[in-house]
Amino acid sequence: MLPRMVFDPHSAQDGRPTGPSDRQQSALLGAVAALEAAVAGLTENPDGGGERFDTALRRLGGLLGPAGEAESAAVGPRLAALLLDTPLFPRAHLAMMVGACVERGADPVACADGVLAGLREALSGALLLIERWAETGADADRSAVRDGGDVRDGGDEDQDQDQDALPDPDREDPGRARARITEPGRTDGWHAHRAVAGWWTLQLWQQAAFALCTHAAVRRAARDSGVGGVLTELIDRYRERSDRHDLKGLRYLAAALDDEPLLVLHRASGTGYLLRMDGLTDNFQLHTLLIEVLVGGGHLPGTRPDPEVVALSRTRWLDGRRFIATGAFNLVAPDGGWIWNEGMPEDIPVVDGVRTLVLDPQPYERSWAAGRFVEQVPGDLRLERVLEPAEAAARLAAAAPALPFEQAVR
Repeated sequence: MLPRMVFDPHSAQDGRPTGPSDRQQSALLGAVAALEAAVAGLTENPDGGGERFDTALRRLGGLLGPAGEAESAAVGPRLAALLLDTPLFPRAHLAMMVGACVERGADPVACADGVLAGLREALSGALLLIERWAETGADADRSAVRDGGDVRDGGDEDQDQDQDALPDPDREDPGRARARITEPGRTDGWHAHRAVAGWWTLQLWQQAAFALCTHAAVRRAARDSGVGGVLTELIDRYRERSDRHDLKGLRYLAAALDDEPLLVLHRASGTGYLLRMDGLTDNFQLHTLLIEVLVGGGHLPGTRPDPEVVALSRTRWLDGRRFIATGAFNLVAPDGGWIWNEGMPEDIPVVDGVRTLVLDPQPYERSWAAGRFVEQVPGDLRLERVLEPAEAAARLAAAAPALPFEQAVR
């Protein structure tokens, strides 16, 4: 993202932090208006106006760097509204500007639709490139080069490289990739362009979407609309096929549970607890907070976690010091399968409308570095009520014993 502006309070005439000058603000708003006009010109005449658009986008990028909170809040939604009408490659750079505005105070919900739609398009395109790359193979790639595909850094040497390796966006020219995956004899140019643009810009979309999805309101709206589920499925498909772009953080963020009930059953004591999760992104974090709430709250026996460990699982940022969390439970699903610390709270199955977790004794000692996988998202776990003994007994009676370790790891 673009760096935040650093305010110097000593330069203020009236004791308030000094932001951009009126002239800078006016120039920024003028640049946004110029970009809006350029995008409208592209919509009316796709074959013309490209130079005007490029100039407007570059000017905006230069002016957005020193923008403050108020300016970012004003222009962020306007830029987001332009995304779907912007050409594919520069669209990703515009999305990065939207993400920067959100980081500085623009309304994340007002900016979300265009960014998440662009992420979906980029993921779909990247998956198409992976598919077409495997279908075309080395012979097709050499043919594309002979027919005029552009190659950087010397032809013969590049042709001798592993032709099955997916293209490197940092080194290779997208024209060569587009030539290779365009299907001969068919009007496939647009799909090839989509695929190449998705592959080349996916990292930019990942960063822009990450900035928005750190906000619970965006995650909630995406989940309610079904967009979140579609993105999760696309991210999972991509991660199964390629590790070129690191989408793990975005995947964990997309799966974060907000205002989500959690039913916890403690097998040894026969007790049960209804809790509520907020902003939990990983099961190490959940495990730590389960110990804090249930052991620290006096409901279950054991050792309460170090307050620093708990703080790092909730809101505190890592500051270079290292704190170790120690496990207390084996997290088990009602069907007996293990819920691994390395996973996400979404792995906990829903039973009778509520995610349900059984706590068993640890089969071996566990410890991990305290913290949150996604530090930008604060997390919490709250106890809402203790189940009546009869209700807890009935729930536990329906839960299967934990699988042996050998079966759990299969």
